[in-house]
Amino acid sequence: MAATGKKKKKIPPIDQEFLEKMENALQVLKAEIVDNLIAGNEDFKEIMEGEEPKDLADIASDDMDRKMIEAIGTQELKRLKLIESALTRIKQGKYGHCIKCGKRIPQDRLIAIPYALMCIECKSEEERRNR
Repeated sequence: MAATGKKKKKIPPIDQEFLEKMENALQVLKAEIVDNLIAGNEDFKEIMEGEEPKDLADIASDDMDRKMIEAIGTQELKRLKLIESALTRIKQGKYGHCIKCGKRIPQDRLIAIPYALMCIECKSEEERRNR
């Protein structure tokens, strides 16, 4: 029985120099996020460990600060996971390929968003569906 499916085009690997550049950029982003999370954690500790008695306005202000720090921390953790995933894909030889369609993600997109998982078309389609 002969196979009737189309042959899948083999996508050539990404240029090694570009991969190294992106890996370095991802490592720098990762270090910045970790530093921000550590600094945010220190800010959070200071808010939580404030020793002087507070009036209602101070408590409300501290609560807003705490919520903002938590929200920023959550966003940064998401980015950190995406960066870790991108670094893993580099090691596996899968970096720069859309996780949905398998096409090459344009280098300009990777430079703008080094941890991009999808090509522009697939990402746009996903965003339209999620509206």
